[in-house]
Amino acid sequence: MSILEAIILGIIQGLTEFIPISSSGHLKIGESILEIQTEESLMFTVAVHGATVLSTLVVFRKEILQILSGFFSKTINENTHFVFKIAISMIPVAFIGLFFKDTIEAMFDSLSIATVGLLLIATGLILFFAWKTKGGIKDVGYFHSFWIGIAQAIAILPGISRSGATIGTALLLGIDRAKAARFSFLMVIVPILGEMSFDLLKGGFVLQGISPAALLAGFAAAFLSGLFACRFMIQIVTQGKLIYFAIYCISIGILVAAIS
Repeated sequence: MSILEAIILGIIQGLTEFIPISSSGHLKIGESILEIQTEESLMFTVAVHGATVLSTLVVFRKEILQILSGFFSKTINENTHFVFKIAISMIPVAFIGLFFKDTIEAMFDSLSIATVGLLLIATGLILFFAWKTKGGIKDVGYFHSFWIGIAQAIAILPGISRSGATIGTALLLGIDRAKAARFSFLMVIVPILGEMSFDLLKGGFVLQGISPAALLAGFAAAFLSGLFACRFMIQIVTQGKLIYFAIYCISIGILVAAIS
């Protein structure tokens, strides 16, 4: 993988991790166009995902510090409940990761680009119906957390946007738009860190198919584009403009499915 290819894939990962157009789907399309396979370099996959986690931590640094300080206080408060809700949202994806990881990876590798296109159309439909409902005034409850977690688990499939599925589900459940975006972006931190740790323990810190310079370039590209996309997406969700991404996902999904 060259430095330019690493930068391109890093930008794709950083933008599409937060913008609801499916990072895994676009990475698979990008790999197909560039005729490369990121599976050849486990460290690159770990690096770009770590970069997006870091961008989330930077954007929500004040909220995270507030949540952690409140959680470790002696009294049960709103921050304590928020951490428990995050934990509940992780149950579905943790269950799939523990018991069906190999099956999911095999299915991921065997999915055709045409299938990715169809799943992008599905993401577009989720965003369209979420836009039609325009959200509500509710806060995220424990029941909501579990259903949003199920949406995150389904988004393991390339073409189903994680942010699109989780934010869309929250809006369909009547959650306030700003709270839906905040919960969606914070709930992914622990699962990604867990996946990164598992991959590193399994594959080791081996640079295969990529140079240190390309790895660093991909990380930087994913981090900077992730910073932009995270802040941009918060504004988009609060302004209720998901329809644009719905149109994009449906259009690109039809195009990819037709061409492939």
